[in-house]
Amino acid sequence: MGADFESSLAAGADPCVALARFSVETYVRTGHAAGLPADVPSELLTRAAGAFVSLHEHGELRGCIGTISATTGCIAEEILQNGVSACSRDPRFDPVREGELDYLEYSVDVLGPTEPIASPDELDVRRYGVIVTKGWKRGLLLPNLDGVDTVAYQLEIAKRKAGIHPDDDDVTLERFEVVRHTRGGEPRK
Repeated sequence: MGADFESSLAAGADPCVALARFSVETYVRTGHAAGLPADVPSELLTRAAGAFVSLHEHGELRGCIGTISATTGCIAEEILQNGVSACSRDPRFDPVREGELDYLEYSVDVLGPTEPIASPDELDVRRYGVIVTKGWKRGLLLPNLDGVDTVAYQLEIAKRKAGIHPDDDDVTLERFEVVRHTRGGEPRK
């Protein structure tokens, strides 16, 4: 299976995207999580951060799971873990089947640090993702998503994801930036 990661890199795929594809394809085909390939770039092994793996099929979301902050020792492990979750544990979707693999499009968002903000005026839907918290309820929405053109809509979606009523303004807000990786994540068919 490591050859799949290597061939994706050789074809010019971003290493984060290649790891996500490797993780999903290994898990869907074998039922087991992939181990770290030998040739993962060192920058993905020496830094820890939260990461989201997003899967689309025919232009529609097919799975998206991630972590706000690091839960593993490095970005590469975070991507491998979240690739498995995106294809098999997103409660909005059935698990990905082997026949879908060639039709999946991959992207990986590596999250920067979160910072508290006092007002929605400090958000920009293209630049910042948002975390909305009320008590134990917490919702996150990544930045720069198709169809999310206003801060009000960004907050509404994040609140709904958290189970917070969209009109409830008694919430704590945080923002974060991401580096989105997409090169080499196109569907094969």
